[in-house]
Amino acid sequence: MTPLSEESIERSEPRWYAVQTRSRFEKVVSAELGSKGVENYLPLNEEFHHWQDRKKLVHQPIFPGYVFARFVDHHSARLAVLRSNGAVRILGSGGSLESVTDTEIVSIQRLLQSGKQFCSNPFLREGSWVRVRRGPLKGIEGLLVQMKNRSRLVLSVNLLSQSVATEVDSCDVEVVPRRSAQLTVACPR
Repeated sequence: MTPLSEESIERSEPRWYAVQTRSRFEKVVSAELGSKGVENYLPLNEEFHHWQDRKKLVHQPIFPGYVFARFVDHHSARLAVLRSNGAVRILGSGGSLESVTDTEIVSIQRLLQSGKQFCSNPFLREGSWVRVRRGPLKGIEGLLVQMKNRSRLVLSVNLLSQSVATEVDSCDVEVVPRRSAQLTVACPR
């Protein structure tokens, strides 16, 4: 019996991947992945849309054009995902997939479960990396930025280059060293 290499053991663990979808096909892809038994996550935000004759509560994807799928990176799993109606591609580069960290997924899930207000935010790679010390978001780490004289905690999905932000009291956060990803700052040429 041949011992498993570290690389093959690592590949046998399911990971989160970002699946790009056709425009407005996020819910279709999510439902189809679910029917195939592929664990997936489509973060949605409830919004009231107003028309002249009515108002309606709609569930809009937080990251338009993307669904997260969790699977073991194997040829058959990739095919199952890509053969879903509306799936375009799984994000990566040079033929290899790039995974989304569990921490990024859990942070988005906890933000949605907290009921706190949030808004889409431009993806930022600079600022103070902080951890929330108290309240419903206790323990979540993200970037602290100032917008219109208010502090906001920015949660990012690096692979998508997209973020969401929620207002926080700067007294409720503490600066911590960034562990999960490297901070990159563009240098002027």
